[in-house]
Amino acid sequence: MGIVHIEIDGVALEAETGSMIIEVADEAGMHIPRFCYHKKLSVAANCRMCLVDVSNAPKALPACATPVAEGMKVFTQSTKARIAQKAVMEFLLINHPLDCPICDQGGECELQDVAMGFGNDISRFTEGKRVVKDKNIGPLIQTDMTRCIHCTRCVRFGTEVVGMREMGATGRGEHMEIGTYIEKSIESEVSGNIIDLCPVGALTAKPSLFRARAWEMQSSPSIAPHDCLGTNIDIHHRRGEVIRVVPRENESINEVWISDRDRFSYQALNESKRLTQPKIKKNDRWEECDWETALTFLVDNLSAIKIEHGPDAIGALASPSCTLEEFYLLQKLMRGIGTNNIDHRLRQVDFSVQYEDPIYPGMEFSIDKLEDMDATFLVGADLRREQPLLAFRLRKSTRYGRVMAVQCLETHDNYRVSPEIRVSSGELVGELQGIVAALIEQSSEPVSAKLTELFESVTPSDDQRTIASELRINENACVIVGQTALEHTHSGHIRWLARQVSELSRAEYGELTHGANTAGAYIAGALPHRLPAAEESNVCGWNTQQMLQKGLTGYLLCHTEPELDSSYRDAARASLLKSQFVACLTPFADGEFNDYANVLLPVAAFSETSGTFVNVCGEWQSFSAAVGAKGEARPAWKVLRVLGNLFEIEGFDYTSSLEIKNTVADKYNSTTSARVGHLSMPEQLESGGEIPKPLSIYDIDSITRRAQCLQQTVYGLTNWRRDQIKRLSENPTALSEASGTKESVDV
Repeated sequence: MGIVHIEIDGVALEAETGSMIIEVADEAGMHIPRFCYHKKLSVAANCRMCLVDVSNAPKALPACATPVAEGMKVFTQSTKARIAQKAVMEFLLINHPLDCPICDQGGECELQDVAMGFGNDISRFTEGKRVVKDKNIGPLIQTDMTRCIHCTRCVRFGTEVVGMREMGATGRGEHMEIGTYIEKSIESEVSGNIIDLCPVGALTAKPSLFRARAWEMQSSPSIAPHDCLGTNIDIHHRRGEVIRVVPRENESINEVWISDRDRFSYQALNESKRLTQPKIKKNDRWEECDWETALTFLVDNLSAIKIEHGPDAIGALASPSCTLEEFYLLQKLMRGIGTNNIDHRLRQVDFSVQYEDPIYPGMEFSIDKLEDMDATFLVGADLRREQPLLAFRLRKSTRYGRVMAVQCLETHDNYRVSPEIRVSSGELVGELQGIVAALIEQSSEPVSAKLTELFESVTPSDDQRTIASELRINENACVIVGQTALEHTHSGHIRWLARQVSELSRAEYGELTHGANTAGAYIAGALPHRLPAAEESNVCGWNTQQMLQKGLTGYLLCHTEPELDSSYRDAARASLLKSQFVACLTPFADGEFNDYANVLLPVAAFSETSGTFVNVCGEWQSFSAAVGAKGEARPAWKVLRVLGNLFEIEGFDYTSSLEIKNTVADKYNSTTSARVGHLSMPEQLESGGEIPKPLSIYDIDSITRRAQCLQQTVYGLTNWRRDQIKRLSENPTALSEASGTKESVDV
């Protein structure tokens, strides 16, 4: 790209050839008013608010659609520019309703801000304003289309970024309306971003409608607790209550977007039944108590189990979205008791190669690099459901690159995939073997004799050869293993095959893990066979599968409901009901754990605690509590610290989550192990296998499944809620205080 020299308001600037005036001005910190322009969307040039005076041009030109040229002089404050901008503002306000006092956008509205500088106090138009009927586009977004100024940001977002043209324009002139054409709910899992894009109050968040004014709320930076990317968010809150969640710009991770589950799941923290006081079960009845009584009750019961059955009769399970600090103290507590039965891999089925895992599973390249890939090979990965924001990046890569996939479940791709091999779960392994065989066949460099011999009986298909060839000939290529493949009964073999594809083709490798902090769990040592920082344990405890299928006498559950979160739902229910003692650290009071738990300890949710998440690329991101915990709830790391002291285990004298993070970081920084895993070559190729029933995008953890607005979407009404409704319909009187109210499960 060449460089041109221009002037804006007398300031000499350099710009790349092809840049638009508004882009150069923004980079230089010079503000030009706009409504339709957005840096992540194509140029529409339909609002005309960015008209500027360009030398030698007979009339004002739109800064968003005028490319720079050598020697160009631009004036944004000249008489010609101001007259043009004021005229556009007057036209935009002709039909806009004067309802700012009751508009949710009031106080942070772009139209309000620009009108203050370019509007008049009296309108020359006396005709009646147009009125547009509101559209019901689902449970997440509130519409007031009379306010719409036809900037088309929402339309372009769906078409260009998401790849789903759900919003569009019908009619012409003053009869033009933005909507879904045929009235229906928006189905995109990232639809909430059009709320941020809307420059007026036409599109606002339905769950927070009329809850607070913009100037009343405080903003606290945080990290999204649902996906492994480490999406940056801002939590807006007022008087200790979360009002809404919005994206915080981070170009290397989430750009300026967030998924709907990150945006709206906070509703569960406000409107579901929260656990605000410790409870213990006596004679099959729940009784509230103080913290000292509850913690003593827990310690006495686990100590009794340890004496009677041995420490290995006790196990702990944690959600993969717990913080690094919670993982570290939980594993330290269990090992201090004398057991290595600690795990967070709730959805994993194959543990045969766990000793060959890397320090933590993840991607060996940065998130933003995905959009520049020339060839991407997906193995059992449905990005729109697993990592919605990563699907944005991959969609960008298809402008010039190619996406290929082997899938064993129905996917919902919003990008071109070719070839796309769809097979049953039992055939997934065979397809990968064919691609490895094709790479061996096409390789111009010598391949080990043992590897060649292992695949000599495999004959690749044409599609397998195409995938192998594309990965091999493209310099920027990657192999991504998704959650479907990681949940396969032969996931260890699948990962080895995917690694071989990566190495033989010189493509980069990545795995998309569950929850927000799987990498942090590995680093913190929340594993039965490893200590913190990948130090091998002398004794291997039970993994999730063994703990839930074989059963233990005592369980400690942290932020998880294994009967819903794990791949062993039925076995988990049976084992937990059969156990002698179960302690739950949970923010919620309603759930099946009321049937099997013996003590409930109220702990803070993600917006109420400090901690650290390590994303899939190994980036450590810490955050602080935005609001205080409800009632007597405490951050889980503080509860675990007190438990460690009550069990008289050394090293539980931390006073802040930062101290715990630094302890883990010191251990991690001193390790010398290689980051990538060294999966050994199997003696023979495996075949067959299956995967457990996948979770819905809004059924991945205890928070999302309790957010009613998410459950009312097309991807909602999860199995958990179906079970709740079924139980209520079969026995309306059975829904006691412990299970919540009827209203809490209505959809």
